[in-house]
Amino acid sequence: MRQITATELAERLAAPEAGKPFLLDVREPIEFEICRIEGSTLMPMASVPARQTELDPDDEIVVICHHGGRSAQVCMFLERQGFSKVINLTGGVAAWAAQVDPTMPQY
Repeated sequence: MRQITATELAERLAAPEAGKPFLLDVREPIEFEICRIEGSTLMPMASVPARQTELDPDDEIVVICHHGGRSAQVCMFLERQGFSKVINLTGGVAAWAAQVDPTMPQY
């Protein structure tokens, strides 16, 4: 499973060229409401198996959760389903808040 740090992701999202990854947030809705990375799409972890057809297996997908545990599990699941470009956000939104956006609310 590939990994990306919050700083590396922020740099990729800020780059002017096309080809930005799809941001898949697998936290629960209340967590997503408290804080989120701009442009991310919510799909709670438990709903990923039933909703995986909504994802393009050819897209680069960065999977996000609070600390990186749930997102790592979702990455492994998607890889077993044939998705080859999934990336885990190391440290999740907690790392994003610490390294990229210190104004982000935490819980």
